[in-house]
Amino acid sequence: MLKEKLAHKKIVLASASPRRQQFLKDLDVDFEIRLKPVEEIYPDELKGSGIALFLAELKAKAFEDSLVENEILITGDTIVCIDDQALGKPKDKAEATAMLQNLSGRTHEVISSVCLKSIEKTRAFHDKTTVYFKELSAEEIEYYINNHQPFDKAGAYGIQEWIGQIGVQKIEGSYFTVMGMPVHLLYDELLQF
Repeated sequence: MLKEKLAHKKIVLASASPRRQQFLKDLDVDFEIRLKPVEEIYPDELKGSGIALFLAELKAKAFEDSLVENEILITGDTIVCIDDQALGKPKDKAEATAMLQNLSGRTHEVISSVCLKSIEKTRAFHDKTTVYFKELSAEEIEYYINNHQPFDKAGAYGIQEWIGQIGVQKIEGSYFTVMGMPVHLLYDELLQF
């Protein structure tokens, strides 16, 4: 259905994330990948969804001068929030360990944002999901980091991986939002864009 609606558009995904690429494939959308390096720095006063939206729009701005007629650019960002603090991607094993220790036995929010951009308009939106983690042992955290290398994931974990299977007790909201893209919202927004 979406494929027919977008037949005269070229979809450009600005993400190296295999998960985001798979979501578009699963929606049966033809797309190409274009990447530009963007330094993910945001103003200190931003919190939660403000950070995720700012970063998705920042990534889209990098393509402002290169989009052409009938192209729709998709950018996205995901952050994990706990205690009013945003957790991005860990820089190393020590930071990943600290993040997972902080999330252990607690509840946190995952916020995924998307920015759609064409030469005519820009539309940004986000979704939040609450995640409940069991108490993780030091051995479980170390095993996960050593075997799954979660350095490309906000909050140092992927819900679809081993740690999600053994550690996530429940979620309130979209599973796909935790994986990095609110697919249900993206579908609706692309239909209207």
